[in-house]
Amino acid sequence: MIAIEDQIAELRTWRDRVSLRVQTLGNFQLWRDDQAIGSKEWGRDVSQQLFQFLVTNRHRHALHKEQIIDRIWVDGKTGQQNFKVAHHGVTKVLEPDRKSRTESQYIIRQGLTYQLRFDNIWIDVEALDQFVALGNQALLHDPGLAQQAYREAINLYQGVYLPNRLYEDWSSEERERIQLIALGAIISLSELLVKDNPMESIRLTQQALQIDSTWEDAYRIQMEAYFAKGNRPMAIKTYQQCQKVLDQEFGIEPLPETQQLYRKIRGV
Repeated sequence: MIAIEDQIAELRTWRDRVSLRVQTLGNFQLWRDDQAIGSKEWGRDVSQQLFQFLVTNRHRHALHKEQIIDRIWVDGKTGQQNFKVAHHGVTKVLEPDRKSRTESQYIIRQGLTYQLRFDNIWIDVEALDQFVALGNQALLHDPGLAQQAYREAINLYQGVYLPNRLYEDWSSEERERIQLIALGAIISLSELLVKDNPMESIRLTQQALQIDSTWEDAYRIQMEAYFAKGNRPMAIKTYQQCQKVLDQEFGIEPLPETQQLYRKIRGV
């Protein structure tokens, strides 16, 4: 079994050893052999849509052509033509030199089902997911290694997933999933740093709250970090902000452990 440290090192260099790289967080961009693919090369937007849909569903079983059309374009009549144009556009972008009637190394086609072969494509969300998993594995026995993995994952989170598809139903589940994973990495790292580097812990929790202002764990860790720095007023202000946001958004009070920490800080 490969050591976690070696897996982290392997994952760091993976993006430099493949021909295709995909950014989905904060922006969408595809690089082929280090060349950014512009909108002109993509042609019609349906080509980007199909590729982004396949990236989003990369871990699912192969999908039937009709399922893909129904999920992306809804209208079956125009969807058939859209799919034909999109499939041709995607394969041309990914493999411009591929000979006709030869199998694509990136799109698996079996009859009328299609799936992305992503084991030789670097995708930012996939790398983020794997870094967080490695951090979670290392957390109990090697916190320093866990910090490295979480840091790599956080650096990859440049913004929401496929911002140009915010209102597409097929992208929402992956967007929510990756946001939760990114928040988990930020919170785990900030918690590890509370005692030794409270200012960095504060910075990280602020980053988490920019993503989700109702994330109570971030407020609680931020309170602990300010308290560790001897800044009781800011710790108290952080609690008050937490209390205000939770009341406004959900009509609820902070959790008992958050309230207990607040009483501890007030009592010193």
